Amino acid sequence: MTDTTRTRVLVTGAGGPAGVAVIRSLLARDDVDVFAADMDGWASGLYLVPAERRRIVPPGRSDGFVDALIAMSREDGIDVLFSTVDVELPGLAARRDELAAVGTALAAPTHETLVTCLDKYALVQRVDGRARIPVTRLLNREGVGADWTFPVIVKPRSGAGSRGVRLIPDRGTLEALGTDESIIIQENLPGEEFSVDVLAGLDGAVIAAVPRSRERVDSGVSIAGRTVRRAELSDTAADVARAIGLTGVANVQLRYSSDGVPALLEVNPRFPGAMPLTIAAGVDMPSLLLDLVLGRPVPSAVDFEELANVRFLEDVFLRPADVLVSENAAHTEGPEE
Repeated sequence: MTDTTRTRVLVTGAGGPAGVAVIRSLLARDDVDVFAADMDGWASGLYLVPAERRRIVPPGRSDGFVDALIAMSREDGIDVLFSTVDVELPGLAARRDELAAVGTALAAPTHETLVTCLDKYALVQRVDGRARIPVTRLLNREGVGADWTFPVIVKPRSGAGSRGVRLIPDRGTLEALGTDESIIIQENLPGEEFSVDVLAGLDGAVIAAVPRSRERVDSGVSIAGRTVRRAELSDTAADVARAIGLTGVANVQLRYSSDGVPALLEVNPRFPGAMPLTIAAGVDMPSLLLDLVLGRPVPSAVDFEELANVRFLEDVFLRPADVLVSENAAHTEGPEE
C-alpha cells in the first residue's frame, strides 16, 4: 500500500549533473520518496535511490517517450515529475493535462515558455524591450546585409551549449556562409559571462535569482564557480524571467556588452548542472519548486550568500548484476550546463 503521507517524485535525466543535483536535494527531505530514471542503465544518479525506484526510459527524442512516462507515472503513483533534460521538456509540457489525469504534476515551465526558450531567435524577440539583448538577425539576405560591427557570432537557433557557435571575423566570411534561417547572427558580447539560476512561482513572481560565475569548465560542465552579488545581474535575469512568463526554474545566461550592461545570451528552461552551488548558497530550488507544485507555502523571496565551489568525480560502487539493462547504454542526450 502506498503511504499517502509521503510524496512520490520521479526525476529523469539521472545520468547528468542536473539530475543528480535534483535527486540529492529531494533525498534530503524526509517526506519524499525519490524515483530516478534515465535512458542509460549506467546513469550514476539511478544508484542514489533504492533498487525498486530505478527506472529505464526511452530516449527523450523518441516518439514513445511521453507515453512511457505517463504510463510509468500512473503505475508508480508519481505525484510530481521533474525532467532535467532539454529534449524531454516540450513533449511533456504539451501533454501536462494527461499527466495530471494520472495524478502527476509536471514541475516545469509552460509549453509556450519552453518553446520560446529553445528557439534563440524567438527568445530575443520576446525579451526585446524588457532587458538588454544583443542585436540579432536571421542568417538570410537581410541579416547578412545588416550594418554589423565585426566580429559577430553565428549559432543555431536551437540547441544547447556552445555547439555550432562560431566567431565570424569579417563581412566576407559572413557572406560566404550563404543563407540559412535555422542560424542566427548576433552582436558579439565581449564582457564577462554569468549564469543566473532563477526560481519563479506559479504566478510568475520571481522568488530568487542567484548569479554565479563559471571559473572552470570541463566539456561544457562547470567544475568550479562562485555565487556573486551583483544587483544588475539578478535584476536582468528576473526581467528576462518575467518577459518569458517563467514558472519554475530556469538558468539565464548573461554576458556584459561593450557598454558594460549585462545582456541576454540564452535561457536554459531547466535545472543546471551547477545547481549544487546555488543550493549550498542558500536557495534549494528543487525543494522549493516541489513545495510550489504541491501548493505549499514558500517565502516570497529567498536570499543567498556568496560562496565558491570546486567539483570532483564521485564513485558509486555496485555489483555488476545490479546495473540496469538498457538498449541506450552507448548513447547520451548531450552535455549538461
